[in-house]
Amino acid sequence: MAVQYLTEHYDDKDFVSLKGYKAKGGYKDLEKAFKLKPKEIIEMVKASGLRGRGGAGFPTGVKWSFLPDNGEERFLLCNADEGEPGTFKDRLMMEKAPHQLIEGMLISAFAINSKKSYIYIRGEYEYVAVILEKALKEAYDAGLLGKNILGSGFDHDMDVYRGAGAYICGEETGMISSLEGLKGQPKLKPPFPAIKGYLGKPTIVNNVETLAAVKYVIRDGVDAFRKYGTEKSAGTKLFSVSGDVQKPGNYEVPLGYPLKDLIEKECGGLLPGRKLKAVIPGGSSAPVLNAEEAYRATMDYECLAEMGSMLGSGAVIIIDDSNCMVDLLHVILHFYHHESCGQCTPCREGTGWIEKLSRKIVSGSGRLQDIDLLDKVAQNMKGRTICALSDAAALPTISFVAKFRDEFEFFVREGRSKVKGNIYAQSAH
Repeated sequence: MAVQYLTEHYDDKDFVSLKGYKAKGGYKDLEKAFKLKPKEIIEMVKASGLRGRGGAGFPTGVKWSFLPDNGEERFLLCNADEGEPGTFKDRLMMEKAPHQLIEGMLISAFAINSKKSYIYIRGEYEYVAVILEKALKEAYDAGLLGKNILGSGFDHDMDVYRGAGAYICGEETGMISSLEGLKGQPKLKPPFPAIKGYLGKPTIVNNVETLAAVKYVIRDGVDAFRKYGTEKSAGTKLFSVSGDVQKPGNYEVPLGYPLKDLIEKECGGLLPGRKLKAVIPGGSSAPVLNAEEAYRATMDYECLAEMGSMLGSGAVIIIDDSNCMVDLLHVILHFYHHESCGQCTPCREGTGWIEKLSRKIVSGSGRLQDIDLLDKVAQNMKGRTICALSDAAALPTISFVAKFRDEFEFFVREGRSKVKGNIYAQSAH
């Protein structure tokens, strides 16, 4: 069942302000953290099993421990770009609880000995940036940011940096490039940001939900945090559910929660008279699950990986039997072609090629060999680029063609959708 752990006080409209946040115990965990040694905090986060909530699922404490112990200035960057289609849980967290994020960031910054951090927020989140900036001013005025925070001897400054709405800047090195004032293009790894990141200095990049969760590891301890979730996927997770359900929205559930229960119990089931056709479990870049797979799936990193998909950002897109999978893939591929930064040839040319092939099919002029070509081009796009955007277009393509090939073949043979008739034959997208 759904829980309210990170989201416990989100229904309290005063929780957004410093006064309301402190009334619920806000910044007490920062005081608690200051009584610990930074290495103790890192070990706690490691032991908690907290994994990155932005998509990759990498163990947070392990990432922190990659920082070199060389006395260099280091930075903490909060990835609030949230550009993955279907994802909107970070927006909720920043809207409802900006101080929860700030406190989590301060604890994290203390743990890694960072004196400066940035919240990199996507350009479309204009009003959310205003909420964050107001919260930062409250924190500075209260002595929770700046010099000698709470008499601890720890200094830290924090700023909001607004992006310009590029999906590619959600990738950590692309975000760093943008923050440096350069074109938002990813960089080759290694070196990883923990070794050479922002301004060439050691840098940790974590997602909004990840950093907010750090506060609860400190507040409750490792065992209490691990009370939720599974052994390898610990804690709770916010899932952004959209598509063909009665109650779309953000839901916080323990990791390992059955996808079927998320759909039927939390979201009120499908729309009247409809049957489940497919689910995209981790944002538009995740390989699709058919209905049978979806009803067997649990929402954790391991189960979805075993099924050939991924938990990703936690964006769950529900697709019922009124949808045409050929058209849906075309919409996804249009997005990734548009958002490719053009730096790597397999992505720059590949995203355009597979979008063109899908457009040809939905326009009613496709050939049967175009279906195989769609799969072949996607297969050759995987793992050959600096970042994962090429894979983000390729993986859905491969899974859609494999699991719903009958719809693609029908579209080619009949020049119309198996589900929606000849609407696409009349005009290409």
